Amino acid sequence: MLARCGPLALLGASFLLVVGGLALSGLRPALIAFGAEIAVLVLLVGRTPFPWWRLLPGLLAFASVAWSNWLLAVPRSIDAAVVAGVRVAYFVVPGLVLASFVDPAALGDHLGQRLRLPARPVLAAVAALQRVDAFGEDWDTLQRSRRARGLGPTRSPVAQFGHYARLTFALLVEAIRQAGRMTVAMEARGYSAPVRTGRRRTWAEPAPWTRWDTALILVALALAALPTILAAAGP
Repeated sequence: MLARCGPLALLGASFLLVVGGLALSGLRPALIAFGAEIAVLVLLVGRTPFPWWRLLPGLLAFASVAWSNWLLAVPRSIDAAVVAGVRVAYFVVPGLVLASFVDPAALGDHLGQRLRLPARPVLAAVAALQRVDAFGEDWDTLQRSRRARGLGPTRSPVAQFGHYARLTFALLVEAIRQAGRMTVAMEARGYSAPVRTGRRRTWAEPAPWTRWDTALILVALALAALPTILAAAGP
């Protein structure tokens, strides 16, 4: 289902779940609501190939928030720490899943045509999002290049830290260079012409709001209201 939804519905559903996460209270309602949310997410993804490893940041967020709450709370309470972690995971995990289905080009079409946002920042955001997927390839290229020149790290943690710090800096420099080249290419293709001439910009594809978008928003509303309903139902 998520593969058929538009980017505005995917982003809107993510923001609705933020409200639901903040309403979580009590260990039992929090676990029930989070379990129901995970089950719904699995159903929404369906048979669409999805790299589940992308949920790793969400799991790290849950673990770090729960651990810090347990460590700093007086008195220390495991229940309160788990609830705090689930509260964060309640919107981070589905946010990661929903964001993975956002197509940058379709997002630009919807922002420009449905929300009537200015074309220039919309196009800049689309170009930046399209570059995010290429960061992994650039990282691998830089890493292979350094190893081919005999600049690979040893097993020492200090050498490993220095190696990845230099790779990160090289990736940053390469990203800035590519942004400059992309700006020149976009100007050469007349992306700024509507600003100078005042003519209305055309967009690549139509941006319809489909029944799948409405269904996703309704599901997100139900999940956002679930913590409040469970709290009202009591133990």
